Amino acid sequence: MDRYIGKKLDGRYEIKEIIGVGGMANVYKAYDSIDDRAVAVKILRDEHMENDELLRRFRNESRAIAVLSHPNIVKVYDVSFNEDIQYIVMEHIDGITLKEYIEQQKTLRWKEAVHFTVQILRALQHAHDKGIVHRDIKPQNIMLLEDGTIKVADFGIARFARASQHTVTDKAIGSVHYISPEQAKGEITDEKSDIYSIGVMLYEMTTGTLPFDADSPVSVALKQIQSQPKRPRVINPDIPEGLEDITIRAMQKDPARRYQSAAEMLRDIDEFKRDPSISFEYKYSEPETENITKEVSNTKKKTKKIKDEQVRNAPVVPVLTGITIAFIVVAIVFVIGIMAMVRPFEYVPDTTAPDLIGMDINEAKKKYSGFEIIVESSAFHEQYDKDIIYDQSVNPGMTVKEKSTIKVKISSGIQYFILSDYQNFEENQVYKIFTDNEIEFNTVTEYHDTIPEGYVIRTEPGADTQVDSGTVVVIYVSAGAQSTYTEVPSVLNYRLEDAKMILNSAGIRIGNVQRVDSNKESSTVLDQSLTPGTQVPIGTTIDLVIVMERETEKNAVELMIPLPNTSNAVSMRAELGGTTVVSETVIPSEIGGYWTISVLGEGIGTLTIYYDNQLYRAYSINFSEQTTMMVTDNSENFGG
Repeated sequence: MDRYIGKKLDGRYEIKEIIGVGGMANVYKAYDSIDDRAVAVKILRDEHMENDELLRRFRNESRAIAVLSHPNIVKVYDVSFNEDIQYIVMEHIDGITLKEYIEQQKTLRWKEAVHFTVQILRALQHAHDKGIVHRDIKPQNIMLLEDGTIKVADFGIARFARASQHTVTDKAIGSVHYISPEQAKGEITDEKSDIYSIGVMLYEMTTGTLPFDADSPVSVALKQIQSQPKRPRVINPDIPEGLEDITIRAMQKDPARRYQSAAEMLRDIDEFKRDPSISFEYKYSEPETENITKEVSNTKKKTKKIKDEQVRNAPVVPVLTGITIAFIVVAIVFVIGIMAMVRPFEYVPDTTAPDLIGMDINEAKKKYSGFEIIVESSAFHEQYDKDIIYDQSVNPGMTVKEKSTIKVKISSGIQYFILSDYQNFEENQVYKIFTDNEIEFNTVTEYHDTIPEGYVIRTEPGADTQVDSGTVVVIYVSAGAQSTYTEVPSVLNYRLEDAKMILNSAGIRIGNVQRVDSNKESSTVLDQSLTPGTQVPIGTTIDLVIVMERETEKNAVELMIPLPNTSNAVSMRAELGGTTVVSETVIPSEIGGYWTISVLGEGIGTLTIYYDNQLYRAYSINFSEQTTMMVTDNSENFGG
């Protein structure tokens, strides 16, 4: 039995069941007694509570998602970091992972794959615009709802685009089937790394297979760096050529040849959706190949000129003989020179590559003078002092030839940052300063008589303190001046949602909420534990008794919406109360000129129809009486 099931975190989140197990954290379904809703609670596993790196990643996830607000990204409602437990409260998604769906379907219809890809790209474009790179895009981290809506989850190793590099053996070894070549090599990653991962997912959805697979994660990572996948249409000829072009461009090894942004990839997909027969014909010829081609072309021209002159000027044989002899002499001299330098027949014994990590670069060169040790790069490092080697191109213990070259990376030292006096700075301004300089921080709110709410009181450590990237700075933010007492308002006969607003504005917290059966409207407050009009300290807890929710029966209404008579593919979307309920791409001529949909709802609602993302029609629907009335008609603008 899991120790959290049945417990109530912070007197609010009642843990119901475990719904996901990961290497870093477990995810539970819980009930939020204050907001009366199901939530997902992600709790850091006990064995990682002392692991500073995993703590940093876990907190970074909440910080990354907290700045995001997009319908295709899982929402974060609350976080809690203390010595006993660290958890993130998120939107509960009632669905399955995209990986599970792919395994069920084997190969997805290309229209379905495009529909999912567009939603993922929109979510990532929002994240990239905020400076956040996901770095772990894979179908296991994509949630799929029953209506086809996509939710991107698990920003556990997301980093701001300016953040430092990480290697494949660091965070993503479990995701090597989807990581970009630069991430596999441990190079700096940006938004184009997420684009590569989307290309791999699009490849998998349309072909039913991964582009690269092997017996070990390291072997897969090497294939990501070195190998080219089969073209998708070789595996599945039903894939349109234009979609194959989009997939291959997203999966280019060189980031400069990929789509440079999610928006750029979306533009090509939109163009493809308008004309599925399109072919983009991207060119990826190597510069070296182009030079060789030009040289061959010039050689042909020169050869033709010589032949023309030979026709006009005899004798032919002596001239050709002279050219041949000169060419042979030059070739012999060239070969002798190369052999003198390379000495191919000289025996070079094998030896074992040394372990250089942790050594001073100068000491390493002296101790292992039998190798050519070259500094490839230097960078700030959290663990190693200046001039200390922290990475090498040849693994220690590997069999190599004597006098081999070993490339190393050395530390420029630990990057230090000197804190300033941030008192009276706006809190978001300080958050940005710390984020830009990769300084970890926590926030504590407290009352202050003179500093306005939302402004910094002090930091710990304080001003003029030198800190490194491993130090966690505590930022104390003002909650404004504290008023000692407040008057209890009456919330009787208010709905719970309105009662919360009234009580919050009075500085009173909601405690236990009891639900009972009554003839009154659902969620109406029947009783409160504090007497209205009395004076209580700010922050006092009040218990409420409300009317329990009653199940309401939803009814389905079917609509047949006439469309313009066209053989082109069009994107149709229906929204009920601002929420997308149906979305698909259709060809009107193939469906009889009518888009037929079934919508589930209750009471009276407004259904809005969009044709290629433009308002087409709107209907008022009475679900109880199952009647519809058109209230907006722009179909004439579309030729309908």
